[in-house]
Amino acid sequence: MTQPQQAAGPDQLAFQQYRTLLFSVAYRILGSAADAEDVVQDAWLKWSAADRSQVADPKAYLTRIISNLSMERLRSTRHQREAYVGPWLPEPVLTGPDTADGVAAADSVSMALLVVLETLSPLERAVFVLKEVFAFSHAEIAEAVERSEPAVRQAAHRAREHVQARRPRFTADRARQRDVTERFFAAATGGDINTLMELLSPDVTLWTDGGGKVRQALKPVVGLETVARWFSALGTVAYQGVEPGQMRAELTSINGGPGVVFHGPDRVLATMTFDFDPEGRISAIHNVANPDKLRAVADGSRHQLG
Repeated sequence: MTQPQQAAGPDQLAFQQYRTLLFSVAYRILGSAADAEDVVQDAWLKWSAADRSQVADPKAYLTRIISNLSMERLRSTRHQREAYVGPWLPEPVLTGPDTADGVAAADSVSMALLVVLETLSPLERAVFVLKEVFAFSHAEIAEAVERSEPAVRQAAHRAREHVQARRPRFTADRARQRDVTERFFAAATGGDINTLMELLSPDVTLWTDGGGKVRQALKPVVGLETVARWFSALGTVAYQGVEPGQMRAELTSINGGPGVVFHGPDRVLATMTFDFDPEGRISAIHNVANPDKLRAVADGSRHQLG
């Protein structure tokens, strides 16, 4: 992406001050780092062309721009997602300590929540992100999304009920999540099916996203024994033409939680992230292997999304 120039003008500095916020809003609305970068750049162009002498509150003005650009982008890409081959998962990003250290921020950018947000309308998604994640008031959101305040309150209520029904909240023990992830990784690479079955929830679901470009399961893989068998073979078979001995796996922070990045000799092969039940067992696994969705991980940059 072309970065705004770093000349020390007040307009450039104002944009840079809120750039992390703008990307954080756009990414949660769109579920795509590439699309989020694009709308941030479009926001910069609109900001550059605006009569900023009429802008009393740059943060509110830029939030309005990014919210509307993101909703427009989401509407324009809906048909592509509806025609997608196999499960559609969000585009993973490497995250920094600011996201991982805040439970609420980490949950708000988790793959599991982004999958739920995908079922909302563009307006509901934008309102949910601004209200529940960034604590904007209904009045501020109404200005940002260019709707009446009653319409925003109604959209916020619908979105919150929808998310709560599909994503029950519980206190997350971050240290336990990382410990379970490490044990799962060791058991999978060692073919230890008994340990895998201890770490997985009885109704665990594996979602694999190859986008028709990489061979993956086209439907969710459901159930303790089925998922455990799937992963017990991980260290014994070639993956995307790469033999196990040529593959390197790295435990790292992805979307605010513990995850795994699989590397081949010359490329990133896949990422894996996890959702956990109240007992700390793995309840869902999100495996992204579509190369088009791995560019943000492959470039190695960490995103501050807190």
